[in-house]
Amino acid sequence: MVKVQHVPRPTIVKKRTKKFVRHQAERFKRIAYTGWRKQKGIDSRVRRRFKGTIPQPKIGYGSNKKTRNILPNGFYKLTVHNMKELELLLMHNRNFCAEIAHGVSSKSRKELVERAAELGVKVTNAGAKLAKEDSA
Repeated sequence: MVKVQHVPRPTIVKKRTKKFVRHQAERFKRIAYTGWRKQKGIDSRVRRRFKGTIPQPKIGYGSNKKTRNILPNGFYKLTVHNMKELELLLMHNRNFCAEIAHGVSSKSRKELVERAAELGVKVTNAGAKLAKEDSA
């Protein structure tokens, strides 16, 4: 079986990799660091973008259109639930890789992985939910 290579693409450049911190998250435990909320107060320094305040999400942080939604392995991801959805990737196996959905049983998952190998489609989570062989 020949290993599937993705179509050559420009290198992925992220303008910002850190999450945006919610205003005053360091002051209160009840305010989570992860969930960004836009400031809406009438006197808010952050909303008025004063010098020295935390950065806010804006359109300039967007990714390059040519490399947007591409995984680090160079493929786009398509979530697959059944064999019919996997067959869609037959002609697009150099652009898309399959990711088997969370709710798919281990029996169906095994069949999907075998069929993907026949079609030459890369599966990102091929080893998930596989039963361990007892060596005892």
